[in-house]
Amino acid sequence: MAKALAYAYDDWCISIFADSLGEMAIGNKYSRFSKAYEFYFDESVRFMRGLDSKGKWRTPFNPSSSNHRNDDYCEGTAWQWTWFVPHDIEGLVNLMGGEAPFAEKLDSLFTASSKLEGAVVSSDISGLIGQYAHGNEPSHHIIHLYNYVNQPSKTQALIDSVLVSQYTDQPDGLSGNEDCGQMSAWYVLNAMGFYQVCPGKPVYSIGRPLHKQAKIHLPNGRTFTIKAINNSETNKYIQSVQLNGKAIVTPFFTHHDLERGGVLEITMTNHPTSWGIKKN
Repeated sequence: MAKALAYAYDDWCISIFADSLGEMAIGNKYSRFSKAYEFYFDESVRFMRGLDSKGKWRTPFNPSSSNHRNDDYCEGTAWQWTWFVPHDIEGLVNLMGGEAPFAEKLDSLFTASSKLEGAVVSSDISGLIGQYAHGNEPSHHIIHLYNYVNQPSKTQALIDSVLVSQYTDQPDGLSGNEDCGQMSAWYVLNAMGFYQVCPGKPVYSIGRPLHKQAKIHLPNGRTFTIKAINNSETNKYIQSVQLNGKAIVTPFFTHHDLERGGVLEITMTNHPTSWGIKKN
């Protein structure tokens, strides 16, 4: 099941690459394949779930169970893998019944018991907040999903929690396996105030900057500067955002915005606000 979800994302990447080459038939084919994640969502339990060779749900089912590399969830559980649809978040939201049910399910991820069960629990499932596992890559985009369902203040609060509690400058300062640098990459990007939820999609999700100022020196000689105004330990929520003096009202900006250079100014406050929430 985990492999099928990963392949669905890979197929989306192929479709984007094919489209860029003008190979529209190939692009359309792999775009259809990228929707294969839908077959693994079990509405009765509201989790991604493994299927047997006859297309039946594999039983028994326990979303907190892990049997390392011998179950449907590689280095994780149903709690963590259910969210691995970075290329089609809107589709996943629809599968779960819309924004409100999606957000409620997301809330339950962070408040569920952190107890893990199974014959051989994967050591990769670490850095737990509820059943969210920050210590392994499949979870790393999940905190930013609140930005897609009109609850950006929850993204901001959770990023603050992870930055403060799961990283230190000690020899054991990472809550999980560094692998190819992903644990550090998550920290660097989120400390600056943004994160790329879907590699291959040139969009950044705005979170909670840790530093009062950060600069990215671009190959074209330009500079992209992120300034966090009124930033402090208690001021972890966003009051407003401006990009080169123009208000940003959604919690996203594009890679093209970054490439052009300029200043992203994020004004912070000590309480959740309505910034980033779509107006009906």
